[in-house]
Parts: sequence; structure tokens; C-alpha cells
Amino acid sequence: MDLTNTSKKSAALANGHEYIRVLIALAFVLAVGFYATTNGVEVSNISILAIAAAIGAYMAVNIGANDVANNVGPAVGAKALSMTGAIVIAAIFEASGALIAGGTVVGTIKNGIIDPNFIGDSGTFIWVMMAALLAGAIWLNLATYLGAPVSTTHSIVGGVLGAGIAAGGWDIANWDKMTAIVASWVISPVLGGIIAALFLMYIKRAITYKSDMIAAAKKAVPLLVGVMVWAFSTYLILKGLKKIWALDFVTAAMIAFAIALTAYFIVRPIVDKAAAALENNKDSVNSLFTIPLIVSAALLSFAHGANDVANAIGPLAAINEALLTGAVTGKAAIPLWIMIVGGIGIAVGLALFGPKLIKTVGSEITELDKTRAFCIAMAAAITVIVASQLGLPVSSTHIAVGGVFGVGFLREYLKQSYEKKLKSIVAHSESAGHDGYQTQEFVKRFQDADVDEKRLILKELKAAQASSPISSAERKGLKKATKKELVKRSALLRIAAAWVITVPASATLSAMLFYMLLGFSVSR
Repeated sequence: MDLTNTSKKSAALANGHEYIRVLIALAFVLAVGFYATTNGVEVSNISILAIAAAIGAYMAVNIGANDVANNVGPAVGAKALSMTGAIVIAAIFEASGALIAGGTVVGTIKNGIIDPNFIGDSGTFIWVMMAALLAGAIWLNLATYLGAPVSTTHSIVGGVLGAGIAAGGWDIANWDKMTAIVASWVISPVLGGIIAALFLMYIKRAITYKSDMIAAAKKAVPLLVGVMVWAFSTYLILKGLKKIWALDFVTAAMIAFAIALTAYFIVRPIVDKAAAALENNKDSVNSLFTIPLIVSAALLSFAHGANDVANAIGPLAAINEALLTGAVTGKAAIPLWIMIVGGIGIAVGLALFGPKLIKTVGSEITELDKTRAFCIAMAAAITVIVASQLGLPVSSTHIAVGGVFGVGFLREYLKQSYEKKLKSIVAHSESAGHDGYQTQEFVKRFQDADVDEKRLILKELKAAQASSPISSAERKGLKKATKKELVKRSALLRIAAAWVITVPASATLSAMLFYMLLGFSVSR
């Protein structure tokens, strides 16, 4: 078999599929632009609206291609969902969230990042919004191509900031808001990582470190599902449904608690029945988290669709409003057709280009199983709730990816710690003159022990080491032998770099596009 020819054929086939996906996306974008001409008869300039609608559709496609991966990537990486299943579920719930809970009014200036009073006329305002939308979309497109999950909110914020400064000078920017956004680059992933790691540590101590994992799971899994239901109910009420049903945190949390309590008593007998047929191992424990993980992916997608669709349709709605009224406004009504463009565009982008980032989040950072992916989903919901109540600026993208890094680094620490303990046991046993059989028996006793028994064994070892300590050379050997990386550093550096440069890159590109558009309008 000619392997060279086979590889060339495979590459050509992959390129052919890529071209087809690009053509489908382009057809969608052009169709939206054409459709806008039939629904914008009352606006002052139908051509501008058509171009803006096409750019908005392009932005929605890129949101689907990049940002949605954070919601379903862990479930795919843990093999709770197939790639096709994840795309179908996410597409349905993203579009549903946008259309059902996306609201009827949207803020035109994302996060209040600029003061629209500095923009003198509606014409300039239209070019600012169009440049921001196109810059955000291009940056997302580039980030997806490079395999870096970035914040769509930060992309559009950077776009609005850059075009706004180009139009109204430096004083137009709300620098306090910008400081908060810079802080979120650290706060979001750190919080997400810590919360995900804490949940994973609880699962390990409460279930997988026990000698009878199934009995432990019968107690802990219903409790974890109850916490999940509370977290996601609160999250959906506060964030996903806020535009159609606004409640304060206490009321939302109380309603969510009642739902969670009901779910606990429903789930408990189901878990008992399922666990009765399972073997006493980690794979069996993992299987109990499959359905909760799928549900969490669907709910995260719904909330994401409701919130982040505004990144695509907010500037488009602002342009539509300016063309209708000739005014610069901080709020704009969302025509149904614009909301549909946002919802369908996200689904199209996910279906065509989403698998690349889903693989990145799900398997290319660290190895995930169902319990780890469940912890990441929990972190995504709880971190947003905690941060919103404390007034901390966070990004859902950074939280989810931070959760992946959090469970990865915890695994790495625990693995190195465990290997170091085993090596220490072997080294001390050999230095004490024990034969190979005695050493193996002691190691086996340690490996088979639950967490409480391991503590007792380590106390014995520590007491023995006091009278016969391991030498410095042996300690260095232990450290070198147990140094294992379970988180890909190259992925960490690539993603962190993309996060840091998202706002300045989008802002710079947006300013350039604004001057180009302004020059085009003047020359006409």
C-alpha cells in the first residue's frame, strides 16, 4: 500500500469538506443579507442594513463555531455524548435559548464600554457598530482556526472599544469597565478551576477513594445531582431567563432549592436501582454521571444562547434602530427576524465548525471522564452565580476552560503525590533490608486501602522513616520519577495568550475597519 498517496487523498478529502463547510456558511450569510432587504423597507438605507445583517450572521456563525464548545466539549471528551449528539443537543438548546429567552430589547453598547453621547450622529454610530461587529467576528474566526476558545463577549467589547475610540477619542471609553474586564482574565479561570477542583476532590474522597464505591455513590450521587439542579435552576432563573422573568437572587435560590429537593427524592431511588447492577469500580461510578452530564450540557447551551446571542444581534439591532429613527440609543428593540438570525446562525456555526473547538476543550487539554466533566459543568454554573452576587467580572468561556485546567492540575498533583508515596514506600522498604516479596506486599496493601487506611499506612511509614530516613539522593530520584504532566502546557500557553490579546486585537482591528468604512462613506 502506498501510504504517501493515501495520506494525500485523505488531506484532499479533508480540504474538500472544509471548502463545502465554508460555502454553506457563506450561503447562509448572503441569504441573511438578502432577506434583510425584504424586511427593512422602513429604514433609511436598505443597503447598509443588508450589509450589517450579513455581518451579524457571520458573527453568529463564529459564536457557534467557538464559544459553544465550552458547554458540550467536556461531555464529548468524557464520552457521555458523541460529537453528533452534542452538536444536535447544543444546536437545539442554543437556538431555543436565543429565541425563547433572548429578550425583546438589547443593550447597544456592550457592557457600557463606551459613552454613546460622544458620538455625534447616527451615521457615525452605524459605522462604529458595523466595525465592532465585523472585527469581533474576524477575531473569533481566527481564534477558531488556531484552536483557541476565546470569549465572544470580550471580542465584541474590544470591537466596540476600538471603533468607539476611533470615532470619539479616548474619553469615550469607560476605563473602569475595562479594568474589570482585564481582572476577569484572572478571576474567571481561577474561580472556575478552584470550584471544579473542589467538586472533583469531594467526589474522590466521598466515592472513589472508598473501598465500597457503589455504597458510597448511592449516598453521594443523589446529593450531587441535587446540588446540580439547584445550581442550574438558579443559573437559568438569574441569567438564562432574566429577560423574560427577572427575580432577585434570594427568590431565585429559594425556588431553585425547592426544585432541587424534589429532584433529590426522585433521583435517589433511581440511583439505588442503577447502582445495584454495577461492579465496584470507577467505571461504574462514572456511568452514574452520564445523564446529569448530558442535562447540564443542554442547560448550559440554553443559558448561553439566551445571553450570548446579544453579541451577534446587539450591534445589528443598534444599526437597525439607528436606520429607523436616526437616533443614537443605548437600548434597541429586537425585531423577530434579527433574533432568528442570531439563533440559527449560532446553530449553523456549531454544526459546521464546532467540532474543532469541542475536541480542544474536551480532549486536547487534559483527559476527562464523566465525573471530571460533571465537575466542570458544576463550576460553570456556580462560578457565575457566586461572581454575579459578589460583583466580580467573569467570562463563561474562561470559567469553563479554567474548570478543565483545574481538574487537570488537581489530577496531576494527586498523581504525582500518589506516585511519590509509592516510590517512598519502596525506597524505604529496600533501605530497611526487606526482600522483594515483603516490599510488594506492603505496596499492594497501600494500593488496595481506602483513604482512611492509607493515612494509617503513611503514619507507619513516617514513624519508620524517623529512625531510618531516606537519603537526599533518594529524594531527588523520587521527585524526578514522579514528575508527570497531565495538562498540556502548550494548550495552556496558547489559550492564555489568546485570552490576553482578544480585547486589544479586536479593538485594533475595529479601529482600522471604522476608518475604512468612514472613508468609504465620505468618498460616496
